[in-house]
Amino acid sequence: MKKHIPQFITMLNILCGCIAAVYAVLNMLELAALFVFLGIVFDFFDGLAARLLDAQSELGIQLDSLADVITSGLVPGIVMFQLLAMSQTGGWNLDFSNSAGTLTWTGFKMSFLPFFGFLITLASAYRLAKFNIDENQTTSFIGLPTPANALFILSLPLILLYQGNDFLNEIILNPWFLVILTLLSSYLLNSGIELFALKFKNWNFKDNSLRYIFIIVSLVLLLTMKFLAVPAIVLFYIASSIVNRFSAQ
Repeated sequence: MKKHIPQFITMLNILCGCIAAVYAVLNMLELAALFVFLGIVFDFFDGLAARLLDAQSELGIQLDSLADVITSGLVPGIVMFQLLAMSQTGGWNLDFSNSAGTLTWTGFKMSFLPFFGFLITLASAYRLAKFNIDENQTTSFIGLPTPANALFILSLPLILLYQGNDFLNEIILNPWFLVILTLLSSYLLNSGIELFALKFKNWNFKDNSLRYIFIIVSLVLLLTMKFLAVPAIVLFYIASSIVNRFSAQ
């Protein structure tokens, strides 16, 4: 029975991803971000449960990656689609209305640029497939993990909603910025950069100093910068991993 507990938690991740995808399509990006966050929490606890219960299995590994394709791959792609659509004058204008029990599209205007956002989904799926057959990513990651990338992308509409100003809005909704960010995101997912994993084998500070520093800095940034902290934390994660890698040589 205990071997099914981690798989059940992974299923909750998939469910959250499906709900987030629906909200993202409806351009309700705040709720999409909430369910992506919940899915990532379940993604963390399914692995923790598998280790604590000694219930790790090949099925669980494959199922976990399939869940991440939805929650941390498909949804960020849809969100980037929506952001690119917002950046286009005369681009997509989707108005979902429920009238007499039917769902209709109105005001449809065609622009192909928003579809470029799904490059994030393709890059995420490719990374997850590589991760499943790579035996070198046990104590560290090669390339940016998909949950971290998903949080980065999902933070953008939250910044617009809660911390937006003319300067930030102009940057985030600039199509060139979004295209470059999509390319950068896709590259980082499949890059050869070695990044430390937040997996504690013990609680000794000496053995986990980088992890403790990262957690403390992340908490300070979240308390002081709110949603703006998410991109800063991801950049700090990458930078500290690179510095740690060179200092260890």
